[in-house]
Amino acid sequence: MVDVFSTVSSLRDRVESATLRTFYRLPRPVRRRLAGRPVRVDGQTLDVDMQLLLRLQKLAGVPRVETLPLPAGRALLRHQAQVCAGEQPVGEARDLRIPGPEGMELPARLYVPRGTVGPSPLLLFVHGGGWVYGDLESHDGVCRYLAEQAGVRVLAVEYRKAPEHRYPAGLDDCFSAYSWLREHATELGADPARIAIGGDSAGANLSIGVCLRARDEGLPQPAAQLLVYPATDFSQRLPSRAMFGEGFYLSREFMDRCEAAYVAPGTDTADAHLSPLQAKDLSGLAPAYVVTAGFDPLRDEGEAFARRVADDGGTVELHRHAGLIHGFFNMVGVSGSARAAVHEMVLRLRDV
Repeated sequence: MVDVFSTVSSLRDRVESATLRTFYRLPRPVRRRLAGRPVRVDGQTLDVDMQLLLRLQKLAGVPRVETLPLPAGRALLRHQAQVCAGEQPVGEARDLRIPGPEGMELPARLYVPRGTVGPSPLLLFVHGGGWVYGDLESHDGVCRYLAEQAGVRVLAVEYRKAPEHRYPAGLDDCFSAYSWLREHATELGADPARIAIGGDSAGANLSIGVCLRARDEGLPQPAAQLLVYPATDFSQRLPSRAMFGEGFYLSREFMDRCEAAYVAPGTDTADAHLSPLQAKDLSGLAPAYVVTAGFDPLRDEGEAFARRVADDGGTVELHRHAGLIHGFFNMVGVSGSARAAVHEMVLRLRDV
């Protein structure tokens, strides 16, 4: 019965993904008419692909993740991500378990691109989802895309999520995965000198936390950080939070719900490992490629973090995709605009 359910669910995802691709293959003037009049905020114009997706979701009556009970919300976010990422080919995708804190095991998935011979670079990937949502399945498509297109191994790790496990449980898991990987990279066919870390949103926040903890505890830094619209500050609200908090996928309500689930009452929200923008010193971290979206509530704090790293003498490159929204990272299967943005990340991964 489980196999039948999985088959039906997978077929539904493929049908929905194909339907979306059909819309996005329409001529641009047709897509513009379907999407509506251009939306301009803060000197930026919303990309027509993003606007069309938002409108299609509204017309279809798709509920917002944060309005659903937690299990249903997790299932919906996973489904949306799988539909938008589509089916991405990769040489190999292998599930495994790696040691975590206190004797526990962490689910992980290793992606190996086709044609890989000998030790290769590896990206330790940490998924987003507000520290509450997301898993190996929600980011399977984009991990396949990164591995195959960049020619690097990708190790995606599953970490404990809130509200069942609050901060710093998720960070402890990710740091444990990084520490293990430093010692066992060759077992995965990876070059220990070419290990990068990265993720999107909450995953980017956790990636920065791993680098800060590694610096503070004397562990080697990864070769690079790939930080896609990172959440960097629980202690303040920068202007983009209000500017784009409604109507552009990531909502104020979603962020508030995730924060309440992840951060226990009484926690110091200026803790550097939780809010890296509040760190007294951001020097000594791995070179960072920071990617933001113009219509994202997290835009300003991600860009403020990049500026802080530069001010503290670190190596950082910042790229804003002005017309895109939070979540574009998982849209490689349907949107040409999103795929082009992610392909730029692929090129940066190749470079480092």
